[in-house]
Amino acid sequence: QAIWLKHTTAQHARNISLPHLARPAFVAMRLCGVLRSALLVAAVHSRGASALLELIVPVAERPALLKAAAGLPKLALSEEELQWVHVLAEGWATPLEGFMTEAQYLQSTHYEHVIVDGVFIPMPVPIVKACTTAEKDLISGADAIALTGPDGSIVATMEKPEVYQHMKEERAGRTFGITHGEHPYIKMIYESGDWLVGGKVKVLKEIKYNDGMDQYRLTPTQLKAKFKELDADAVFVFQLRNPVHNGHALLMQDTAQKLKEKGFKKPVLWLSPLGGWTKDDDVPLDTRMEQHRAIIKNGVFGDTPVVLAIFPSPMLYAGPTEVQWHAYARLNGGATHYIVGRDPAGMKHPGTNEDIYHMWHGQSMLKMSPGLQKMQLLPFTFASYDTKAQKMAFLDPKRKDDFVSISGSKMRKMAREGQTPPDGFMDPEGWQILSKFYQNLEKKTEL
Repeated sequence: QAIWLKHTTAQHARNISLPHLARPAFVAMRLCGVLRSALLVAAVHSRGASALLELIVPVAERPALLKAAAGLPKLALSEEELQWVHVLAEGWATPLEGFMTEAQYLQSTHYEHVIVDGVFIPMPVPIVKACTTAEKDLISGADAIALTGPDGSIVATMEKPEVYQHMKEERAGRTFGITHGEHPYIKMIYESGDWLVGGKVKVLKEIKYNDGMDQYRLTPTQLKAKFKELDADAVFVFQLRNPVHNGHALLMQDTAQKLKEKGFKKPVLWLSPLGGWTKDDDVPLDTRMEQHRAIIKNGVFGDTPVVLAIFPSPMLYAGPTEVQWHAYARLNGGATHYIVGRDPAGMKHPGTNEDIYHMWHGQSMLKMSPGLQKMQLLPFTFASYDTKAQKMAFLDPKRKDDFVSISGSKMRKMAREGQTPPDGFMDPEGWQILSKFYQNLEKKTEL
């Protein structure tokens, strides 16, 4: 970074024309701007704890701020918007200081970055707050507003709110590559207000869900402290929104072994289930977490230390665009290596039932992303069921007929019908949790 600074300042000095060189104040101003940008780049790329921008105010300041906020115009947060406040509060979306202003929104949707002091920083998904025309009129001219949660309590304040038009179809097209109204997240966009409101946010209380899982919602700062406590010299993260089978476990064991072969002494697995909004037919977070805890307890990951910690972001199902967000946020959380597989953050097109995104474009985009070069990508090697060994294994081309793929739809069908999968497919206790969920779901559907 020092070399980068030296080169860049020299380059800027060369770019200043001779008449300007006679004006030292101008040169100093230009070089101060370069230095400011260089320091920001250094902070972002060093990923030190100080680089995180947390928006939650200190405990001692909250009572006075809450009292003042009670007299402000109020805007209600949707479930999804509250989850974005959670993301912003803890620094996952550093360097955002609140919901996106119009300039930041345009940068995100057109560049998939935000620009801070001339530096492009990855921010591929819009983090925005919608409002109706009536709400727009309510907050018009306000220096500050209060943001309230589903229970009506004040969660945060927003300074100098900027209201701008919510170009819904453009947002959908640029974020998802499609505008179909039956895509679950696009449907939420279309049903939301016709305006967006952005501005700096101060979060006045910790976001708690009181669902028995708050202890697993570690902040980036807490995660970094945990990894340091474990003496981790590599943190490889596995983002997931589905239950874990033994093929996943095999991949995690193999990844840890390969990292050791590269010279790392203490690789740690960060099992990072997405904890925000998901579509209705996804397995809910509480079931997934129960299954994850069971398989960790039963040792499916071998001797690799595992940190189970929920990532609070909503799910968008935006494919290659969204996977960049998933990786960047985990980089803010202390990950050094990221496992990316086939069709990450993808789903079937609601109109054609075909994949919306190319299966390998998410992986390709991560490899090319200039803002993610500090994170090492790890290939996802697919495991199938080895009928001879009766376990999940990587494909042996010499006896490929011995391997069968157990698809997600087949797995769900077996779970609904109370069938037992082949030995070695999934940890038995983990399977019982999943099977119970699907059988209960089937009963509710029948009712």
